[in-house]
Amino acid sequence: MRDRTWRWLCLGLSNLARLGFDPPAIDAVVLSHSHDDHTGGLMGLLGAGARAAVYVPAAFPASFKDGVRARTDLVEISGPSEILPGLYTTGGVDAGLAGAGIIEQALAVETGDGLAVVTGCAHPGVVEMVRRAQEAAGGEVALVVGGSHLGGAGQAQIERIITDLRSLGVQRVALCHCTGERAQEMFATAFGADFLPAGVGWTITLSVR
Repeated sequence: MRDRTWRWLCLGLSNLARLGFDPPAIDAVVLSHSHDDHTGGLMGLLGAGARAAVYVPAAFPASFKDGVRARTDLVEISGPSEILPGLYTTGGVDAGLAGAGIIEQALAVETGDGLAVVTGCAHPGVVEMVRRAQEAAGGEVALVVGGSHLGGAGQAQIERIITDLRSLGVQRVALCHCTGERAQEMFATAFGADFLPAGVGWTITLSVR
């Protein structure tokens, strides 16, 4: 585990440097859930000079929260809220029995085109995370970006999710991480030019409202 975390730490800092981000200039970090592949680079970021406030669901392990508090400000999120101007969290959403008790939050960012919803893995379901983001922030969803936890999903399930996202008014998707090749292909077919092939090093610029 230590070796794997070290690799994430090094890769994360290298990616930040290549994208032109300076750790001390980062003033907020939002973690979706407590899996190591989503948290493993945080201490490296703080060690590189970032003194960002770290926002986590209140259900994060106490040992993790104590470690963060020793380095910087920790903000525990228990429900939907506006954490910065125009930046909303769904609050912790329970993935239920299928998710083995995983509590996860997503972000909704107000942009000039509508909401950009940012997910981690969407263990509680990407449709549910988008719905909670709309409830927290209000408005139409211009973009859903991040993981969708569909790597092992069948065709019928993916079709149902595409339909549900369309019914919520989602305009564009940039699904990556744990989405899986089958889901990527199906979303690309369903959304056409409104499917954005996201991945490591990919960036998108959105005008903030």
